[in-house]
Amino acid sequence: MGQDIQELAGCNAMCGFKQERYSRDLDARAKNECYRATFRLPKDERLDGHTDCTLWTPFNKMHIPGQMFISNNYICFASKEEEACYLIIPLREVTVVEKADSSSVLPSPLSISTKSKMTFLFANLKDRDFLVQRISDFLQKTSAKKTHGNREKAGVMDPAQEEGSDLPASPSSTLSSSLTSFLEEAPTASHGLLKLFQKNSSIEFLGPKEAKEKMKEESWNIHFFEYGRGMCMYRTAKTRELVLKGIPENLRGELWLLFSGAWNEMVTHPGYYSELVEKSMGKQSVAAEEIERDLHRSMPEHPAFQNAMGIAALRRVLTAYAYRNPTIGYCQAMNIVTSVLLLYGNEEEAFWLLVALCERMLPDYYNTRVVGALVDQGIFEELTREFLPQLSEKMQDLGVISTISLSWFLTLFLSVMPFESAVVIVDCFFYEGIKLILQVSLAILDANMEQLLNCSDEGEAMTVLGRYLDNVVNKQSVSPPIPHLHALLTSGDEPPPEIDIFELLKTSYEKFSSLRSDDIEQMRFKQRLKVIQSLEDTAKRSVVRAISSDIGFSMEELEELYMVFKAKYLMSCYWGNNRMSAIRRDQSLPYLEQYRIDGNQFRDLFVSLTPWACGSHTPVLAGRMFRLLDENKDSLINFKEFVTGMSGMYHGDLTEKLKVLYKLHLPPALSTEEAESALEAAHYFPEDLSTEVSPFVSDLDLFLHCETPEAASPEEKEGSRNGDFKEKREEKGANSPDYRYYLQMWASEKESKKETIKDLPKMSQEQFIELCKTLYNMFSEDPVEQELYHAIATVASLLLRIGEVGKKFSSRPPKKPEGNSASNEQDLTSEEESLPSEPRHTSAGEQHSPMDPEHKAGGDMQSGKTLRESQLVSEEGRGEGRGSPSQPLSDDETKDDMSMSSYSMVSTSSLQCEDIADDTVLVGCEAGSPASRYGSTVDTDWSISFEQILASILTETALVNFFEKKADIGLKIKEQKKMERQFSSSSDYELSSISG
Repeated sequence: MGQDIQELAGCNAMCGFKQERYSRDLDARAKNECYRATFRLPKDERLDGHTDCTLWTPFNKMHIPGQMFISNNYICFASKEEEACYLIIPLREVTVVEKADSSSVLPSPLSISTKSKMTFLFANLKDRDFLVQRISDFLQKTSAKKTHGNREKAGVMDPAQEEGSDLPASPSSTLSSSLTSFLEEAPTASHGLLKLFQKNSSIEFLGPKEAKEKMKEESWNIHFFEYGRGMCMYRTAKTRELVLKGIPENLRGELWLLFSGAWNEMVTHPGYYSELVEKSMGKQSVAAEEIERDLHRSMPEHPAFQNAMGIAALRRVLTAYAYRNPTIGYCQAMNIVTSVLLLYGNEEEAFWLLVALCERMLPDYYNTRVVGALVDQGIFEELTREFLPQLSEKMQDLGVISTISLSWFLTLFLSVMPFESAVVIVDCFFYEGIKLILQVSLAILDANMEQLLNCSDEGEAMTVLGRYLDNVVNKQSVSPPIPHLHALLTSGDEPPPEIDIFELLKTSYEKFSSLRSDDIEQMRFKQRLKVIQSLEDTAKRSVVRAISSDIGFSMEELEELYMVFKAKYLMSCYWGNNRMSAIRRDQSLPYLEQYRIDGNQFRDLFVSLTPWACGSHTPVLAGRMFRLLDENKDSLINFKEFVTGMSGMYHGDLTEKLKVLYKLHLPPALSTEEAESALEAAHYFPEDLSTEVSPFVSDLDLFLHCETPEAASPEEKEGSRNGDFKEKREEKGANSPDYRYYLQMWASEKESKKETIKDLPKMSQEQFIELCKTLYNMFSEDPVEQELYHAIATVASLLLRIGEVGKKFSSRPPKKPEGNSASNEQDLTSEEESLPSEPRHTSAGEQHSPMDPEHKAGGDMQSGKTLRESQLVSEEGRGEGRGSPSQPLSDDETKDDMSMSSYSMVSTSSLQCEDIADDTVLVGCEAGSPASRYGSTVDTDWSISFEQILASILTETALVNFFEKKADIGLKIKEQKKMERQFSSSSDYELSSISG
């Protein structure tokens, strides 16, 4: 009792430690994600720590309270008031970090200077000395990473850098120095398409519009002077006001890079884009084909994409990104967004903007399942219920939300608004993030609420919204007007009034100003869990529906098995020593092929779920089952193949179950090592018996098929089989799957295929011994094991006699020259005459009649000895399991003499057959008997068919009852899940102990 209490306390402590560790890890992950999202930092940036402090802001002469954040490459600051100020200082820009003198007004100050001659003064720092040391450590690591060879340290700056640091570090004034000559020759390598287009075209004087554009540029120049320019610029409410008024076209590319964080990745990866272009151009792929198809659909109304220069630049950027991120590759809508990016930036800048968009600002938007768009769709639905409750239910009934999320969010309104208006939304999006898109969407619904409430279907609602969006105009644009492909459907009524884009933005901030970026990021995290769970449930239902008609399990059992199968795969990904499992999952494959397990994973599941428990022999049986199910020989099986094997053991009649067991002891289930003698014996079989056994098939298994031995010659079958394996392996392992293969496979599955028991090849003597050994192990621990042992001994004895008799009638003398025919007949006659003499050399126990009760026990005890020698013979050369000569017998084998003796009749009864030839192997002979002179040689002429085995088993009621007994897989699944929970708990505890 005391020990139980101690174990319970230990388990509770472990669970508490595990929960504490999970909580700590999740908290750290959430902080990292929030840190990167707030300051638009690269995905590999890790927060080292944060502390309260104040920042001196020279533009308003104030100390602003907030928090300083430090990571391996950045120092950031965020004020407690959301719009007061935030700051990003890349460590690559830092030249001096020093502690200033403390005073009552300015306690514990810290001064940081940058290459752009900006100095930032932080104060009220806790443990300032430790903070300075951490910054210095990171500065040393940053300096060591620099590729240009500078050896910068904290407080030291290279003179050459100082001489050239008069100008601010602006993206517009710096280009990667390692562009290839090919890209350097392209005009789009240094300029955006809009500048090239305006340079080669006559620009009409626009009067007041141009004057207003100049005023915007001047306002931004003043802002740069007061707040700084480049990455180290103070970002305040004033910055947002300027963005909402519209970014001048000459500054648009620069500010998009800064606000999105793309500038950070571009300057830290010089030459990366040009290398991708060189590696990706000319390579054939599915993404390249899709890109080529959509190139001329990207803003075809804009003159910049009506010529080869713009199309070539777009091709290079999209192809380079598909090469960088094959998980996304290319998705429709990426071409529209990239076209706009190329208008205002050169190719390299457009590429890094696309990286920021796809991987950080709109994560998981551009993939086959558009998970990110579904996440933000869920957020939009939640916000609609909160801010527009009257419209929310109507929108759900009409089904408009899903259409909005895909058409508005994926293209940032570029496909549904006039270009001059949509580009202003893109300006605000790069500064505010997804919050701006949600605000504008809510404002659009609010402006059309009355009309939407009167709509009767989705088409009518989308027409109302389309008419509204077509008339959102930008009267301040100085670019030549670009024709917009109107979705406006006029019916004789007056067109709706024009809506100024800046008024729409202003309204969205006034009515929905309570939205906060950090709240939206938290909502994204919650919605992502719901979306992923929904997608996984959809995948599970799809897989179960696809195979439910072919498998004997119920829908509920299949769903439970799918979760167990998937859990085993995922556990190997996260807790296994081999992390190749994660690589094996290709989300572009059909759901059925996404999760596949290897032989070790299958063995674990087989041992836990099989109704045919064979003790220490169970892993051997699992390996045979895996080889049987692995039809394409790629050492992986999918869920359908897995449940096919399980169903063969749990469902079907006696014949079906015996067919499964029979095939588990024939190639390919029986490996080369296990059946080396059997494969050698195949050369002596008649031609119709030497064919390699096809994979396991039954009425329950339409997925795997077995060829009839008489269908073709062995050579044709071998070539066809090798060709099929090679072709299927290439198709299953290809990066870009051919879905025609899966359609053909599906069609072939639906064809009616019936396998008769006559199609099964015959079994050799060694294979039959392996089958008997499996049955012996299978019956252990059964409530009626004695009856089963006696029954299988009787059946095996009968089958061995049948095999001997069949050998006598089926054997044929080898062909020799005609001149030797007489000698052949003489040899055959002498061989037949010697048959009765062989049994006289056997032990005395075998001479008693089996029906004699006085001698039966003695014969059984003697046969117990011969059984072990029989097992040694069958296992010699393989060293497998319990039968190995060098391995002692287990307790299960010696626990009951009667159990052993009953089974030993398999070998001893064969010695009572009076038709044994000189070359026949006497399985289970005494070591000194004449028959033992053949050593471990197996009788190569002996064979037995499945029909004979089935007919023999049907004579024993105990065996029939055993195989017809129903088994509940539900209990096995519960035990497996319990074991998985214990494994994950212990693994977490071990990992945490190691890390601690």
